[in-house]
Amino acid sequence: VQLQASGGGLVQAGGSLRLSCAASGTVFRDSAMDWYRQAPGKQRELVATISSDHTRNYVDAVKGRFTISRDNVRRTVFLQMNGLGPEDTAVYFCHTRRWGKDFWGRGTRVTVSS
Repeated sequence: VQLQASGGGLVQAGGSLRLSCAASGTVFRDSAMDWYRQAPGKQRELVATISSDHTRNYVDAVKGRFTISRDNVRRTVFLQMNGLGPEDTAVYFCHTRRWGKDFWGRGTRVTVSS
């Protein structure tokens, strides 16, 4: 399984970014997909999850601001991030778990300036 994340960058507080993660090597439509993030000096944390039936869950800190979605034809999962703040500065990783194994993308850096 290969996951390729993109879309990070530098944005001012209050701005928006859209992250993408393209997947290969798995039956994408049957896979739950997640976005994690790791801020400097902090542990990696789960941000959002979308199941194979499109059920979504979010960490409280991003509810109402972030939206996870998926396109099974393009085998891609998205994270639309609105109302960004400095606390959202982190490296964002896409993740899936298949056959009892965890698969991670390389990460894409998001920096929010105040």
